Amino acid sequence: MDGPFGKAKAILTTLHNHGYEAYFVGGSVRDYLLNRPIGDIDIATSALPEQIMNIFPKTIDVGVIHGTVVVLHKDEQFEVTTFRTEEGYEDYRRPSHVEFVKSLHEDLKRRDFTMNAIAMTIDGDIIDPFGGKKAIEEKRIQTVGDPNERFHEDALRMMRAVRFVSQLPFLLCQETQSAITNNAPLLKKISVERITIEFEKLLSGPNCHVAFPILAETNLLQYMPGLENEKKNVKCFSAYKWNELKDRAEYWTLVSYLLKKDDLKTFLRQWKLPNKIIEQVVKNIGCLENVLNNGWNKQLLYDCGESCIKHVEKILGVLGIKQEISLYEEYCKLPIKHRSDLKITGADLLQWYKQSPGKWVSQLLEKVENSILENKVENNKEKIKEWLLSCNQK
Repeated sequence: MDGPFGKAKAILTTLHNHGYEAYFVGGSVRDYLLNRPIGDIDIATSALPEQIMNIFPKTIDVGVIHGTVVVLHKDEQFEVTTFRTEEGYEDYRRPSHVEFVKSLHEDLKRRDFTMNAIAMTIDGDIIDPFGGKKAIEEKRIQTVGDPNERFHEDALRMMRAVRFVSQLPFLLCQETQSAITNNAPLLKKISVERITIEFEKLLSGPNCHVAFPILAETNLLQYMPGLENEKKNVKCFSAYKWNELKDRAEYWTLVSYLLKKDDLKTFLRQWKLPNKIIEQVVKNIGCLENVLNNGWNKQLLYDCGESCIKHVEKILGVLGIKQEISLYEEYCKLPIKHRSDLKITGADLLQWYKQSPGKWVSQLLEKVENSILENKVENNKEKIKEWLLSCNQK
């Protein structure tokens, strides 16, 4: 049981030595039981936040009001949270009142799904009051207690449930799925940024082909940006091998291509994506459609650039569209990849032509770029000068 829990054991030991209960909880325990890679390790304890900060020399106050302190130990950070109960979820996301308690059972009772409501002792013993281990064995996603209550407390849990379907080879139990359908309108209360995070995790999950229809069947789509009337299209997402994609821009490129949105930028902005991602996706879509409609050429590869071509080639593969040549290999053969690769500058043109600066400089540089791409002239300063002046190019 050492592995990822090795360093964190010292924190539990210290808390025990000071007379407090302490356990590993949540996703790390779930993933340990699933033999999956373990990410963040969270610890729950009977110690109050002030007591935690007094015990450990290096701590960060990240949410003492809600009982959470980050403990720094051997260059790693661990969230240590006091046992607590919650109530008064006025915004359908965060509790308006938190009460610290001495009961691990009460703390686990407030959690979302049974598979996440499992604790583990420092010796590896499992504490499972809500049948989370059995749910894991049966590959079942089920809320702790009444699903309607859990989703009213935090409406984002509905997206988390479907996201877990994508990330794990699990299915929603009927009661949980029905409650999502009944409470789907509550998703309107959740910030777009939170929904985007869950949706992107869903897109990257190995079981996403199962999750897409659930988004449609539970009506969650109706409350997701730009997907209100896309039930049929999103169900069709399941036909493609999303697992071959890795990059965030690639996922959004495939989403955008399959939805065929008239105003792509507006659609992407609705998701509050960074401008850098939006611009990359728009460029990817332009290149993808150009390749599909007109085939490739050197000018297109040059205009698209390396990142765009790599993305587009992956998308073509996911769409099942075979190319006779590798776009990226053809791109690598180009004599220049960017205007900065030119062996001449605008200053050279001004000197050679003895004329005032103007639009003609940029136009002539573009003509030189195109001619080099077409192998009409070599990317060599003297040869470019000779070609320009001898042919009276301007």
